[in-house]
Amino acid sequence: MIVAFSVAPSGTGHADGSVHDAVAVAVRVVRESGLPNRTSSMFTEIEGEWDEVMDVVKRATAAVLPFGSRVSLVLKADIRPGHTGELDGKIERLERAIADAD
Repeated sequence: MIVAFSVAPSGTGHADGSVHDAVAVAVRVVRESGLPNRTSSMFTEIEGEWDEVMDVVKRATAAVLPFGSRVSLVLKADIRPGHTGELDGKIERLERAIADAD
């Protein structure tokens, strides 16, 4: 499965609303998991089996808790049993389709 998620604290007390320090801690948890992952400006994607992916999301969320009075978690999952390597595979197929459309 692939999970795209975003986790951020609120009630941080920062006047500018910045959450990059908290997000950095969460992304570190993901990267240290050893599972395939990538981070963009809005989401972090992680690929693996259900239990291992959800464990990483849970640990990343817990890592953000100390940064505010509450935490928001947004999660989207692509559950496709029997498929691996889709974190890159989906992008590769998209790029081929774009090139073929030209």
